[in-house]
Amino acid sequence: MRLATLSVPGRTAAALDFGTHYRLTPFRDVAALLREVDGDLTRVADLEVDDTVPCEEAVLAPTVLTPSKIICLGLNYADHILEMGHGGEQYPTLFAKFPATLTGPFDNIEIPSSSNAVDWEVELGVVIGKRARNVMATKGRDHIAGFVVANDVSMRDFQRRTSQFLQGKIFERTTPIGPEMVTPDEVDYALDLKISCSVDGIEMQSSRTSHMITTVAESISYISQIVTLEPGDLILTGTPSGVGAGRTPPVFLSNDQVVTSYIEGIGELVNRFVSEK
Repeated sequence: MRLATLSVPGRTAAALDFGTHYRLTPFRDVAALLREVDGDLTRVADLEVDDTVPCEEAVLAPTVLTPSKIICLGLNYADHILEMGHGGEQYPTLFAKFPATLTGPFDNIEIPSSSNAVDWEVELGVVIGKRARNVMATKGRDHIAGFVVANDVSMRDFQRRTSQFLQGKIFERTTPIGPEMVTPDEVDYALDLKISCSVDGIEMQSSRTSHMITTVAESISYISQIVTLEPGDLILTGTPSGVGAGRTPPVFLSNDQVVTSYIEGIGELVNRFVSEK
């Protein structure tokens, strides 16, 4: 099953992908839909139908607009740890984002005038389906509604001002996600998918989700010991090597460059970066 959030006149709406058309639901986004059905996607077929939109006419918004929380893993691929000059940590590195950071899978992204170091970071995004608190790692999969492609666009100059990552990660409308949420059965729980990122058609990052240090199930288990994960919440699982900040010399994004973020079986994001007016 594939679900998306569409921009339609005057609102956004969660929708089911039927291949030729989307079936709209009354809910603002996929997160709101998941809260309504308490993560039980077998109930989606019983939802009221608002309307349909042909796929070729659909305007895709961020798949989730209203997560109660966005939790991100940093330094979750060994090759990325090496390129960034960090040591291995005993526990996962966590930081948070806010819903205002999210943007659509094909939206333009502004390069803020305050930053000279805007970087790309393709990541697997996990959408929570069922409430999770103190979950065992062996049960982590049970709480996954589906997967999205994400790019944790980072302002490295702000990120490096302190030992905390947050300020380089929360610029508004800089984290594209989508294009749809793909349920686990379609991609074997994303255990071993190609993940890549290109800039202006040149591949910068290429890895597989099987190379993550902390798996998706382990991430859900670990985070759920700290905070309750609710339906519609979003976890970003870290990026592999190949980011701009890890190059010699560093390479950062400039006006009119196009970043394509891809995960096998899930889809791709295509975002043009434009200088802030």
